[in-house]
This record gives sequence, structure tokens and C-alpha cells, in this order.
Amino acid sequence: MTDPMKIDRLTRRPQFLAAAKGVSQARGAVVVQQLDRQDGQTAIRLGFTATRKVGGAVVRNRCKRRLREAARLLAPLHGRPGCDYVFIARMGTADRDWDRLLDDVKSALTRLATPRAAPDMGDAAKSPARASDDSRPSGQDR
Repeated sequence: MTDPMKIDRLTRRPQFLAAAKGVSQARGAVVVQQLDRQDGQTAIRLGFTATRKVGGAVVRNRCKRRLREAARLLAPLHGRPGCDYVFIARMGTADRDWDRLLDDVKSALTRLATPRAAPDMGDAAKSPARASDDSRPSGQDR
């Protein structure tokens, strides 16, 4: 029998700041930030935050409890091993229907787990940048 994926917590401010430098996805009532640690460990580390903009202490704690439960259910299934995730509560997190909140978290996690190719710039990336004043003869002012 395989062991379930190990889940740890982010506890220190530098860990949260490092995750903020990674990629993020906003979905409905939650923003999820992801950082691939690249340290060889396979544990998923989770952090949760809610700013005062969301509401008072009671509302912020409710938001974090709901996000913790959603992450507990979905991170082992849709998270990438060796990554840190920070779940940021938004205004509607406390009142969001539970199924919709789960959909938001699942959508963000699956989007972050899907590798994206760099956008194709076509010939625009190959051509040199041109100055906007090239068409006007020199010495003439408007």
C-alpha cells in the first residue's frame, strides 16, 4: 500500500514571502500561490492567510478554517509534490457555497499543476524594436 502524500504547514514569514514570488491563480473566492521548492523533498507545504480587508477576526478565522479543510481534501489529489502553496482568502470566502469553494480551490490547484508553454511571439520577437519617431523628419516639431 502506498503512503499518502505528506502535508506540512508553512509557519514562518520568509516561507510565505518566497511563495509570493512563485506563480499564482485567482479563482472566485480564493487566490492560490505556488512555489516549486526544488529541494528534493516531496512533501506539500500549505499556508493560509486572510487580510483585514476580508473582515474582522471572526470572519478571517472562518475563512482560514474553510480553506484549510478544502486544502486538506484537495491538495493530496491535485497538488504537486515538492511545492509550497499559500491560500489567500478573498471577500467572499466566508460566505461562498461549500461546493463552489471546493471548485475554486480545485480549479486553481489543477491550473497551477499544469505546465504552461511560453506564449508564441511569432515574428514580433525576432524583429528589432522601432522608435515611434522614425516617420517624422528630424528637426520638425509639432
